[in-house]
Amino acid sequence: MPPKSPRRGASSRPQDGQPSGAGNAIGDQDFAALCEKLNVSSPVRLRAWQSYEKMLSSDWTLRDTLGKIEALGLWLFIASVNSDDATFTFTELLRALNISVSKCFGLLNQIDINMDNLSTKVDNAVSKLKKKYQTTCHLYQKFHRTFDNIFMEQSNNWTTAESNTSYILKSCWLTFILAKGKVLQMDDDLVISFQLLLCVLEYFIKRSPSDVLKEPYKSAVNGISVSGSTRASRRGQSSNTWTSQLSATDTRVIEALCKANECPVDEVKNVYISSFVDFLSSAGISCIDGLPKVDVISQQYEELYKKNKDIDERLFLDSDGTLKVDYQESLEQERTPRKNHLEEAPMIPPQTPVRAALSTINQLMNILHSSSDEPSENLNSYFQKCTINPRTMITEGVECLGLVFRERFAIAVGPAFAQIGYQRYKLGVRLHYRVMESMLKSEEDRLSVQNFSRLLNNETFHRCLLACAVEVVVATYGRNLFQGLANSETTICFPWILGVFEQKAFDFFKVIESFIKAEPSLTKDMIKHLERCEHMIMECLAWQTNSPLYDLIRQSREREGADHPETSSTLQQPPQHNPTAADLYLSPSRNLHKCPAPSAPITNGQGPPTSQPQQRSTSLSVFYKKVYRLAYLRLQSLCNSLLSDHPELEQIIWTLFQHTLQHEYELMKDRHLDQIMMCSMYGICKAKNIDLRFKTIVTAYKQLTNTNQETFKHVLIREGQHDSIIVFYNLVFMQKLKSNILQYASPRPPTLSPIPQIPKSPYRFPNSPLKIPGGNNIYVSPLRSPYKSSDGLLSPSKLTPRTRILVSIGESFGVSEKFQKINQMVSSTERPIKRHADGAAPKPLKKLRFDGHDEADGSKTLSSESKFQQKLEEMKSARSRIQRQKSEESSDLKSEDSIKKEDE
Repeated sequence: MPPKSPRRGASSRPQDGQPSGAGNAIGDQDFAALCEKLNVSSPVRLRAWQSYEKMLSSDWTLRDTLGKIEALGLWLFIASVNSDDATFTFTELLRALNISVSKCFGLLNQIDINMDNLSTKVDNAVSKLKKKYQTTCHLYQKFHRTFDNIFMEQSNNWTTAESNTSYILKSCWLTFILAKGKVLQMDDDLVISFQLLLCVLEYFIKRSPSDVLKEPYKSAVNGISVSGSTRASRRGQSSNTWTSQLSATDTRVIEALCKANECPVDEVKNVYISSFVDFLSSAGISCIDGLPKVDVISQQYEELYKKNKDIDERLFLDSDGTLKVDYQESLEQERTPRKNHLEEAPMIPPQTPVRAALSTINQLMNILHSSSDEPSENLNSYFQKCTINPRTMITEGVECLGLVFRERFAIAVGPAFAQIGYQRYKLGVRLHYRVMESMLKSEEDRLSVQNFSRLLNNETFHRCLLACAVEVVVATYGRNLFQGLANSETTICFPWILGVFEQKAFDFFKVIESFIKAEPSLTKDMIKHLERCEHMIMECLAWQTNSPLYDLIRQSREREGADHPETSSTLQQPPQHNPTAADLYLSPSRNLHKCPAPSAPITNGQGPPTSQPQQRSTSLSVFYKKVYRLAYLRLQSLCNSLLSDHPELEQIIWTLFQHTLQHEYELMKDRHLDQIMMCSMYGICKAKNIDLRFKTIVTAYKQLTNTNQETFKHVLIREGQHDSIIVFYNLVFMQKLKSNILQYASPRPPTLSPIPQIPKSPYRFPNSPLKIPGGNNIYVSPLRSPYKSSDGLLSPSKLTPRTRILVSIGESFGVSEKFQKINQMVSSTERPIKRHADGAAPKPLKKLRFDGHDEADGSKTLSSESKFQQKLEEMKSARSRIQRQKSEESSDLKSEDSIKKEDE
């Protein structure tokens, strides 16, 4: 959402004898001193001070939570980001406020919750800072552990800089963060960053005296030569020539590092050759003078840090308070269960984000190890049986898209990593051919045919199948640290791949389910990722302007009437079989004259086409069924949280929700499914005289899975204009559905839509741990090996928190007291239950600016009151709010006035 302008009527109040005015006279002495310290410009000062005064006059909670200097500093940060006028770095701000980065993020979140006015620009800036901070934290942990495994502890006999391990550590870290900042545009790319770190470590290992090295690195560097030269004779060579030759001839150190860290050797070598060598040359780092000079590297990093205005990563070396973080959770080393009293379980390495990322990548590499970059013999056999052999079209398309992907990856990640992007693309090509072969074999078994000419000559099908395979590879490399799907300029998270391959989200949707079923080796996390991609498509991506979905809907309505697409009643009927990708791609599509696939729904690989009016779009039917089920599940969760006292409203809200999706689908264009859901809930509650405000709905909505504040902050009103969801309801939703909403306030409401049948997810992972019902954190999971398994899953023992109890059925357990403790946990009813679990509505966020009335719940529960008295007070408070609302609004809720605009 565009940044909101500060209230023009708010004026600066003179304090401590300081006049209000422009420039340095804005605000009080504390504010002026802070602005001088951070060298803030006058426009930023004015904007920040106005926001600070607004906070003081409207939100007592924030004033009690934030200290004065903290509040002033945060408003300066917000104003500088909104104005694109940052004169200070993020670390300089933290030091000026004397707070840690974690506390700063927490305070910014409190401002957003209570004031609800942080712009999209600020949200994105904070998100980028968080990602960089978290990534660097994990990399520094890994760097420190790896360094300790390589170098000996400091000895008093070592006096030179090259033999001082403290100096080596400092120089090595500075070189790494400089290299990362210069060549890698995506600071949050954990895998490439770590591979770059291994290159830096290799460089320092070879330049350090062998007596400071541990094995196997000591043996690896002894006798290393370049073009016949010994270690002592290298000083006569140029840096660029030396490093190029070194990367080509001496790989023993890099191989030892990769083996110790379970990292693919080929990928690290590629990073070394394609980017690290050029970095050394650009940074003026030479082997002639031994180790890089700390002051020289630090000065170069200083310039980069000042330019980026972000976090000073050098401070990790000093354990600086501004970067304080609790490593205990991630560093905790857990043990597998004991098989008996006497046997001590082996120590399992900590499952850190870096290790998790590398482990998942290795699993993918093992899966694709035997696959080829070209179609297999079985695939070629299918191609040859087609009426038109598609092999040339497919292979040329793969080659062409590879060049496009390489270019776009370099733009997103960094020019030096173009070849690395192409390597990942080639893994996707292997997976693409592998899945295609599995799909065709499945279709052959299902239909007893071998001629798939129409499907295999469909270019859209091949592009989407390849895009799905490449997305799996890209997500495998980048999923471990940040599970959320980011939305920044340089991200390569979904739906980035759709733009690279120039494919519509609705077409990509058609391949997801068949892809998952065709590749049984996909990990649980990758299945979840693809399912989340599918949900994103159903929630918003498929509803974007120029989506093929709209033409399909219009064509279906013309053929079959207004009840199509997919009435809610048909959801009660289980399908004969789950449609495959072939069914979906060969069902009627929007531009049949442009589509290479015939219009008939597939009944066999090469069946005759039938006339258009007799067809029903399989892809549209499947899409709407899935949308309805997703929509209802989201609505059900929201109703359970907000309307547990009015269970009868759930089906009424669902009826309005479903009606909107079926008959007023244009409201979804460039909008989000959850926006329609929240408006449907608000409209029905308004018509039914239920006291439920939008701020309360938004508060509960934030607790749902996979939500984003942009959904309710940044809603399309009309072309080029966005505003909050309450404005959308007043100006768009209510105007379109006004008569329909009013029907539910009449004595004869419309017929209710049936609740959709909710089958088990087709992506349910068969070996997932099953939770024991009853509210206790007890799961039953299949017994696996202690650390790795053939299907790529991690052992439950590896991820078991230290405070939990793990039992491996089939092994000797030991003492019976542990079983008694588990039984006590299962039968215990004293465990606290989250508030939303018992049906109680969550407390509204204070000062959430969606309407004009201040609904902050300021009631406090006294420790001396009984539960009965507390309940009475709550009932009185609720009754008072309803009466106040009734006195402000029209008493006739059946009329049009009952749903008119609220003041903002």
